[in-house]
Amino acid sequence: MIALSKGQSINNAKDIIKDPYVLEFVGLPELSSYSESQLEEKLIDKLEHFLLELGKGFTFVARQKRITIDEKHFKVDLVFYNRFLKSFVVIDLKIGELKHQDIGQMLMYVNYFDRYEKQEDENPTVGIILCKDKSKALVELTLPKDNSQIYASKYLTVLPDKEEFKKILEERE
Repeated sequence: MIALSKGQSINNAKDIIKDPYVLEFVGLPELSSYSESQLEEKLIDKLEHFLLELGKGFTFVARQKRITIDEKHFKVDLVFYNRFLKSFVVIDLKIGELKHQDIGQMLMYVNYFDRYEKQEDENPTVGIILCKDKSKALVELTLPKDNSQIYASKYLTVLPDKEEFKKILEERE
């Protein structure tokens, strides 16, 4: 357990996951259309701001990290390492609503990092799917009940108004 300011502590991955993440600093308008690569480019351009939004202990490892499985190549959007968790944190960006296939893709990334990148003294990899929208029921049904490694979090490109903020708080309860 690591004591943080304001009495917070980081004991597991849930302690570092936010939902939603506010990505207003990237400068993408709420209703504008943009691609996943444009969102990624903006996040990298504003890496310092993004690290602050992620929270304490994050360090940047890679962008578009190529992994190869049976001669097939895949690219993980963003890879970080959290010093407090002592684990890799892989992030997949989705500009639309989360699909069950996205969760399966993240499971593959997490398993790859656990089996081929992680050192013995490190903790299991954490996967975060940042998506524009998600169904809580879909996430719960797709992931095992004892899941502690994969998370789906919404992102907002503008700060919510008062009513939207209340709705977000109610969803978290």
